[in-house]
Amino acid sequence: MELVSVAAVAENGVIGRDGELPWESIPADKRQYRERVADAPVILGRLTFESMLGDLPGRAQVVLSRVERSYDPATACHAGDVAEALEIAASLGRPTTYVLGGAEAYELLQPRVDRMVLSRVHGSYEGDSYYPMWNEDGWELECETPYDRFTLEEWRRIGQ
Repeated sequence: MELVSVAAVAENGVIGRDGELPWESIPADKRQYRERVADAPVILGRLTFESMLGDLPGRAQVVLSRVERSYDPATACHAGDVAEALEIAASLGRPTTYVLGGAEAYELLQPRVDRMVLSRVHGSYEGDSYYPMWNEDGWELECETPYDRFTLEEWRRIGQ
């Protein structure tokens, strides 16, 4: 199973503020993101999951949380740690699983990620959540696609 981190990241690394995006909605980014993850399992932290309850992404949601709980949507299940989240995602039989955040989920899963699809939002924003730092020496930028207000970057871990 390939593990892909998907995030919208400002030039200063910010991904969120008070549980929301700190920039105005970018419809083209939301559309490409939704299409990418639509038929795949996703791994996300509890707060990110709760912020998306009205419009859940992905075929199945693996909710990474230290506190065990059940979730109303039948497509969601709990994982207590990274190993369990990866095991559940692999058991769903899809070739790709996407990591959707928040900051702590990105940080915990970054060592396991095979690819990153980053929407580099133009500009710097104030925020309280950041995408994890990573060493570009271990990654290859496969392509960049410019859009209005963001550039889509697709990275692959070298040696994968």
